[in-house]
Amino acid sequence: MNSLVAVPPIARPFPRFIADSPLEGDPYGRWRERLAAEFASACEEHAAQAGSPLDGETIKWFPERTWGGRVYVPATGRASEPTTADDGESVLPEYFGWVSFERSEGGEPRGLKARAEFTDVTAEDNPDWQIDLNDDVIGRWHADGGRGGDVTLVWGLPLVRGAAAATAELDGEVLDQNAVAEGRFTLVAVDAVEGWGDDLYLEVRLWDRRLRQVATESLYEEQDDEDEDDDEAEASRAESRNGSSG
Repeated sequence: MNSLVAVPPIARPFPRFIADSPLEGDPYGRWRERLAAEFASACEEHAAQAGSPLDGETIKWFPERTWGGRVYVPATGRASEPTTADDGESVLPEYFGWVSFERSEGGEPRGLKARAEFTDVTAEDNPDWQIDLNDDVIGRWHADGGRGGDVTLVWGLPLVRGAAAATAELDGEVLDQNAVAEGRFTLVAVDAVEGWGDDLYLEVRLWDRRLRQVATESLYEEQDDEDEDDDEAEASRAESRNGSSG
């Protein structure tokens, strides 16, 4: 007699833990130089608008994650020189993005691609931030009935003490988790999920070694005006996605 308890289908079949765990540590040597060159090249097209090119010595690499047959290595780096923001203050822009590649059967990387953006909204100017987050959509998840969401790469720096692990949560359900390694973490999960009532957006939570929550942050800023029309709301969310969230 089978003693296992039957589990019925669930109402919201969100994909969980869709990315491989990191296989390699912080890049070093010639591989690090190759990744840095790809990231710097992606940053170049934004240098004029940012006001200064990337300072390659400031690049920080985040834990790699593999999804869809590609390995993603997120990165951040600072501009070489400060620039003047719209409010007249001097700021040092931050570049953020990733380098991705396919890992051959022999372990050799091939087909390198890179993507980068920049922001002048940084953690130094926002002491109330608990997590310095960046994110980018790297794919699409399709469900039945036209429902689905964005497969999103999320990487960040804890700005609070004691963070040992990070989770990506969607409406109370954990979709991914990653240890905080050398003060950095990377997550991959579906975000901006539509088709189950109101659109659902990821929250990133940090946990200490006793599994106590020490910080939480949404990928989107809350709207001050609940009656804000859809176009303005979407524009605000897009602006949040294109810079460091806090």
